[in-house]
Amino acid sequence: MAKRAGMAELAAAAGVSVATVDRILNGREAVRPDTRARVVEAALRLGHPAAARLSGAAEALPEVRFGVVLHKQGQDFYRAFAEELHRTVAQVQGVRGRLILEFSASQAPSEMAGLLRAMAGRCDALAATAVNHPEVTAAVEALRAQGLPVFSLLSDFAQGVRSGYLGLNNLKVGRTAGWMTALAARGPGPVAIFVGGHRWHGHELRETGFRAYLREAAPQLQVLETLVNLETRQLTYEATLALLARHPDLRGIYVSGGGMEGAIAALRESGRKGEVVLIVSALTGDSRAGLADGVVTMVVDTPLEKLCRALFASMAHAATEGAATATAQHFLPPDLHLPESI
Repeated sequence: MAKRAGMAELAAAAGVSVATVDRILNGREAVRPDTRARVVEAALRLGHPAAARLSGAAEALPEVRFGVVLHKQGQDFYRAFAEELHRTVAQVQGVRGRLILEFSASQAPSEMAGLLRAMAGRCDALAATAVNHPEVTAAVEALRAQGLPVFSLLSDFAQGVRSGYLGLNNLKVGRTAGWMTALAARGPGPVAIFVGGHRWHGHELRETGFRAYLREAAPQLQVLETLVNLETRQLTYEATLALLARHPDLRGIYVSGGGMEGAIAALRESGRKGEVVLIVSALTGDSRAGLADGVVTMVVDTPLEKLCRALFASMAHAATEGAATATAQHFLPPDLHLPESI
């Protein structure tokens, strides 16, 4: 008669410690869902007597459908965001999470409003990156009337209507960019700022913080008229080349959203790296290379793993507890990257 698998055999098969198996079998402490899933799979494979109980307990958890709508599927930042969402959804405590992810091809409020409305009935809680516009607000109001909680991500929208905001404190991010610009700039002169569009609430706050800090602490640096790049590489590239040509004494550039690849390429080609401070907003292959060769001065990055964990926890609570009218804000500390920190 074959020997029945014990905790040591089960732990070895699942690739975890005996202590972890003990916690799962006896419900002593919370264990990450992905770890629990490995132990359940190993128990079923080995025919462990607790397999039926463990798998049944997992099936008994309520399913929550997490709807997320992001922008610009082709950008490195949003690809990394999507990958982190897929990794994290299986780790949500207390529910069986299922991710329903869509992408908006443009910043157009009508397109985003349509995508949000189309999520009704497909998910139990919804989160999105969207511009702050009456069409988007109307869509959120309609969804809330149907009992669907909606969360804003990275850049706030539908304030007073949405269920919560999760992301960086964008006013502080702008002031941080101003502080580094003032610290690193080589003498007085003009500085430039790019925003994705005038309807991005997060970019508006970053611009406000950037201008306010320099006005207060570094009046020798004058911020030029704000440039809109629609978060595209080519527009940013062309505008940066034009800036460098018009302002030979340009001291800094802050790209508050997407499109930073264009500024990095233009500064690299100009041969003025080190002369012009460049602050960008996401650690990607391009910005990491820019830090390494001295083109980029600082990257203000969003900690995506922490953001996704906080997002799914908030969405699960709203979906299971009916907290559709909450207005909480969850600010995450940014990750700051400098040439010597990569």
